[in-house]
Amino acid sequence: MTRRLTVAQATIIFLKNQYIERDGEEQPFFGGCFGIFGHGNVAGLGQALHENPDFRYYQSRNEQSMVHAAVAYAKVKNRLGAFVCTTSIGPGATNMITGAALATINRLPVLLLPGDIFATRQPNPVLQQLESSYTQDISVNDCFKPVSKYWDRISRPEQLIYSLPEVMRVLTSQSETGAVTLSMPQDVQTHAYDFPEELFRKRVWHVGRPRPDRNAILQAAEWINNAEKPVIVAGGGAIYSGATDALHDFALKTGIPVGETFAGKGSVRYDAPYSIGGLGATGTKYAIEIANEADVVIGIGTRYSDFTTASKSIFKNPDVRFINININEFDAFKQAALPVVGDARAILEELSELLSGYEVDAFYRDKIAGMNKSWDEEVTRIYAEGNGTVPPIDQAVVIGTLNSFMDDRDVMINASGSAPGDLHKLWRATDPKNFHLEYGFSCMGYEIAAGLGARLADATREIYVLCGDGGYLMNNHEIVTAIQEGVRFTILLLNNNGYASIGGLSESIGGERFGTMYKYREENSGQLSGGFLPVDLAKNAESLGAEVIRATDQASLEAALAKSKTNERVTVIYIETSLYRTVKGYNAWWEVPVAEVSQSESVQKAFETYQENKKTQRIFL
Repeated sequence: MTRRLTVAQATIIFLKNQYIERDGEEQPFFGGCFGIFGHGNVAGLGQALHENPDFRYYQSRNEQSMVHAAVAYAKVKNRLGAFVCTTSIGPGATNMITGAALATINRLPVLLLPGDIFATRQPNPVLQQLESSYTQDISVNDCFKPVSKYWDRISRPEQLIYSLPEVMRVLTSQSETGAVTLSMPQDVQTHAYDFPEELFRKRVWHVGRPRPDRNAILQAAEWINNAEKPVIVAGGGAIYSGATDALHDFALKTGIPVGETFAGKGSVRYDAPYSIGGLGATGTKYAIEIANEADVVIGIGTRYSDFTTASKSIFKNPDVRFINININEFDAFKQAALPVVGDARAILEELSELLSGYEVDAFYRDKIAGMNKSWDEEVTRIYAEGNGTVPPIDQAVVIGTLNSFMDDRDVMINASGSAPGDLHKLWRATDPKNFHLEYGFSCMGYEIAAGLGARLADATREIYVLCGDGGYLMNNHEIVTAIQEGVRFTILLLNNNGYASIGGLSESIGGERFGTMYKYREENSGQLSGGFLPVDLAKNAESLGAEVIRATDQASLEAALAKSKTNERVTVIYIETSLYRTVKGYNAWWEVPVAEVSQSESVQKAFETYQENKKTQRIFL
């Protein structure tokens, strides 16, 4: 049996019949398709989507932001759901490359269907075609190859039969997922073929829980049994695998403290007696202290970014050993670790049985519980510091007010600027989805689009987007899409008239915040050091259709948050914050190179500090 369909029609019908299942729970894999049409996809994929209204199409405003929305959807779904994104060939396609990189770096599934130039080549060069003098077998879509986990170009209809199953294999893979790019020439999209009926049957992709190698887990148990100061580093994989309950039971039973990466924050509740909070360069005072002393580090679903390891300087114990629990073999071998490859939940359950008699000593357990309490008191102090009564208020006051206002299951979204470091230290996470931070790529402009994607993934949770002025100016387009779809969430728009994070970093390396503030150019000096620009971001948000509330202090912010829950569309709460008053770091380092030669005394001093910090780095072999 066959069905005569165009390539585009066959693609959409195939995708809407793909399901995913884990632990007996089955659901459609795709939530729909974000798209912007042009000559490269309007007659093919556009027509196919029009004929299949049960595979919902969402009219996006920016190609990069629609990929961000798709990534946020997958993140909330624990990688058990994804979105399709389609664009025309040319700038529409290349605009998605940033989003593709973000998806792949964060190990989150998204399917990209960019249009492509004519496979026949007859009308070449067509509008928006990249020409090459050494080959005709190239287009701008080849740029997706380095940032895609799977890439293919469909130049004949029958190729689709073999490519689509591979697309799904990678998207549903726990170890290999990321951006998948299926490049579709605009003429081939419209070509008809007699596809086998079997291609369109309902297919359920099972996500298993692979068990670890027995020798590896026995070795891990032995190392832990002999450990005096072990610590767990919980990464995003602990959440994606649904291992948070198993992690809680394991940590409570053994007394091993748990520090969290950006992606792993929320793996445990902030007030659990074993929780030491954010770990790494932007970590808590106590997490850094525990990491410095640890003799066994148990990584769970982490890829050990430079923020987590403080540029390989945080694990100072000369005899420290690493055990890496990870579904991805590549990550499991990092830090010269003992790799325990498999599902995090399954491994923790098995490891717990093997460690039935193991506990850290009472002194260490009590020390960790005391640290947890002391850090919570420190967070309370920082949240209240300055009272937030004199504008511009501190960013920490905004974070604390939002943190106190939100319910346990609500979601806070952020990605860039100075907020991630403050949030990693201060946020009191109460649910695995409460803290939604994209920090694999730390992409400015992710936040607002992510609010849309997160809300589409779970409409039972209130979504709060924390966005700086820099990120807002780069990408605010999906406010319009959210209003069109009746999708409501709240954006806290923090304006400090510049790039606070990079300004602070510039200052730390002697750069005096060069090029990081939104100021006029002075005629005499020729520098961007005049007065601040008269940009009104609140009016801009209002012009896009959002409900806008201006807040100036803690009391008005609390009132605005309460009002936002009653609004029927996207709400933007506009707040001016201090550019200079930030939360300090705690004795951890992040490597950013400093000029070896400079006439500036501040740069010379920064280089001396840099050389001293370099001495603390470790090589693990």
